[in-house]
Amino acid sequence: MSVMNKGDVRWFTQARFGLFIHWGLYSMPARHEWIRYKEEITDEDYRTYFDLFNPDLFQPEQWAELARRAGMKYVIITAKHHEGFCLWDSQYTDYKATNTVQRRDLLREIIDAFRRVGIRIGIYYSLIDWHHPDFTVDRIHPYREKVNWAVCNQVRHMPTYAQYMRDQVTELLTCYGDIDILWFDFSYNQQAGGKGRDDWESEKLVNHVRSLRPNIIIDNRLDLPGSGDIMTPEQYTPDEPIVGDDGKPTVWEGCQTFSGSWGYFRDETNWKSVKMCIEMLVRHVSCGGNLLLNVGPTSRGEIDPRATHALNGIAKWMHHHSQSIYGCGPAPIEFIVPPDCRYTWNFQTGKLYLHCFAWPFKHLHLRGMRGRVKYAQLMVDGSEIIRRTSDSQVHAHLSSATPEGAVTLELPTCLPFECEVPVIEITIT
Repeated sequence: MSVMNKGDVRWFTQARFGLFIHWGLYSMPARHEWIRYKEEITDEDYRTYFDLFNPDLFQPEQWAELARRAGMKYVIITAKHHEGFCLWDSQYTDYKATNTVQRRDLLREIIDAFRRVGIRIGIYYSLIDWHHPDFTVDRIHPYREKVNWAVCNQVRHMPTYAQYMRDQVTELLTCYGDIDILWFDFSYNQQAGGKGRDDWESEKLVNHVRSLRPNIIIDNRLDLPGSGDIMTPEQYTPDEPIVGDDGKPTVWEGCQTFSGSWGYFRDETNWKSVKMCIEMLVRHVSCGGNLLLNVGPTSRGEIDPRATHALNGIAKWMHHHSQSIYGCGPAPIEFIVPPDCRYTWNFQTGKLYLHCFAWPFKHLHLRGMRGRVKYAQLMVDGSEIIRRTSDSQVHAHLSSATPEGAVTLELPTCLPFECEVPVIEITIT
């Protein structure tokens, strides 16, 4: 059986900025989404969280509005994480949100809220399931040190679990309207006590997804070469565009956290500043990628105040600078980026955007751009940036002198507005 056609990524490469939401029972212990693995918690002990899960302050409209203001164009929601708990009313399990205290289809409410503000919908579905009785014990299973694998797995049947996944994916793709992205997670070395394409029956799964949603975007974590529409580097930012097997730049999306965990972690302290988050977004776009930035709501259904603060800061910056993000990508190779800066480029409009991670004093040299700059302005207020060329350089013995073939921008000493990452919009001739 051959893998069917790829999904449509045209809107995706225009969007550039999305929201990841990790939410499940692990928000109650609030000390990592992999808590079952880390603490080797049994089904019986973990059942307490299921019995008491009560997101009484859950208002997905607030989540959606926060994302909309921050400039996010799509959302990926963890319908099921590794713990196996389902946010929707699946007919294939009792381990679902509609059987908890609130008795609500939480996934449907989230999808509806985000759709109402014009945000595209993606669904995360874990290939791993530590709750399902047919998911075999392996090196990352909570029971890895508690049981004899060979004996325990005699009564577990992965093909039955693979069918369970296809059945649940069918529900997600047929009961919740048009889904734009399906984000599977994840495969891990079969030769070292892990699982991969044979366990998931990946080819059959992908073909099934394509038969239901031919244009849907699928990630690259099914251990099936050629099946993914996007590469998904996690918790690091590439320094240059990512290339595919053909050596050409490929479509990619970096998934990142505000702190170190994906689910709500009460005691975590290493939170990124607003400036770091904006710089991370710019770095992704400058290398031709998207940024998928994660929040982990609390067990009561609210976004962590620390994440809310960061998203509001990003919203303030995006209000003036979103044009340097949407539809942008790497600048032409001949445009040499100045120190402590990053370029993004919109080839359709011919605009080059210079993001200053450190604001220089008075001058900025654009090497190799003599005769290419028609106009330059500070994006935050639309004010002109005066420029000069080597023909009009002054004080040639000073560092402010324009290098041969360059254009020098004459910068204000202080910015007119508080701005985490100033951007200069350059119109290219």
